[in-house]
Amino acid sequence: MTPRRRLPAILLRLTLVLAVLAGIVLTALGPATVTGLLPYFTIQSNVAVGVLAGYAAWCALRGRPEPPSVLKGAVTLYITITGTVYHLVLANPASPFAMTQPDRQPGEWWGNQFLHTVVPLLAVADWALFDRRGWLRPRYAAWWLVFPLGYLGFALVRGLIVDRYPYPFIDAGELGYAGVAISATGFAAVFWLLGLLFVGVDRLLARIGRADPSAAGPAQPPMSEPTGSDPADSGPAGSEPAMRETTGSG
Repeated sequence: MTPRRRLPAILLRLTLVLAVLAGIVLTALGPATVTGLLPYFTIQSNVAVGVLAGYAAWCALRGRPEPPSVLKGAVTLYITITGTVYHLVLANPASPFAMTQPDRQPGEWWGNQFLHTVVPLLAVADWALFDRRGWLRPRYAAWWLVFPLGYLGFALVRGLIVDRYPYPFIDAGELGYAGVAISATGFAAVFWLLGLLFVGVDRLLARIGRADPSAAGPAQPPMSEPTGSDPADSGPAGSEPAMRETTGSG
């Protein structure tokens, strides 16, 4: 990362961390408790964003390599899922899975907005503006589904124990397991396409960066990428192989 981009990146990431903390704390001031919030995908994805943003801010401050692009893409996808599902499915009266929106106190209302709107927008902005470009591959869109599918299994097992499900589209008590399987398949397909969109945007931004080197800064190797891939997957066009790069700051 170039010196002139480092300060804006640090400030945006610290803002992101504060937004996550504010969202969780303000939401916990309502009827829900922190432990009661933990089973929700919303909270888990926000916590992941906050932890990664804090680490990425430290990396930028110390001049260390950015977090792996595959990890950054995954976490950004999950928080995008959180915002998208909330606004288009859960809070949308036209959705078959719409949830009744309670009357919230101002603090709880702001907490809800931080978690479902502010944090997703800031996370996508950080990914688009400051992540390394050209390292994402189409196969990652399938790999990124591991966590949502794991969350589905967790929610179903937990539902058997407490007889309560966090979201109506995975409520086996109402839909039955066949209904949950149908809705989960549909959501997984949409999430996979959304992941492919992230990969496509990454490649587009990589081309723009190569066309305007002054806007991109020097390329850095990923901290961990899959090995044994074919030569076409070895990195962005025009970059040196990762084995030849140093671990110095960008």
